[in-house]
Amino acid sequence: MDVKMDREALSAFLARDFGQVAADFAVERVDAGGVTLRLRVAERHLRPGGTVSGPALFGLADVAIYLAILSRLGPVALAVTTNASIDFMRKPAAGRDVRAEARLLKLGRVLAVGDALLYSEGVAEPVARAGMTYSLPPG
Repeated sequence: MDVKMDREALSAFLARDFGQVAADFAVERVDAGGVTLRLRVAERHLRPGGTVSGPALFGLADVAIYLAILSRLGPVALAVTTNASIDFMRKPAAGRDVRAEARLLKLGRVLAVGDALLYSEGVAEPVARAGMTYSLPPG
């Protein structure tokens, strides 16, 4: 399936429809293989000790997989997460940006299933792995 929304289109969609969090993210790559999304880590994303919090990592994974879906379907704002699982595998580097490499495993009429590996800037091994399922709006 072809890409229907490129990096610029996804960035504009985030700014327009999710303006409250759009500044936290940078869409870095969009192609048939998926999406790379960067979390611009700020003080509000940190937990005591300076590492990126679990909720911030979860949010990055959710947005990245959501954008991977939109990249293939177009701007369907009503796609919603119906199932989510995340494994935190190692502590992210203190205060460094985190990127998600998201891909779709299944894109059907009613459900989309994707996964994401999250990497702390400067660290080769992933810090987390997430799998999510989304319900797609009819039509």
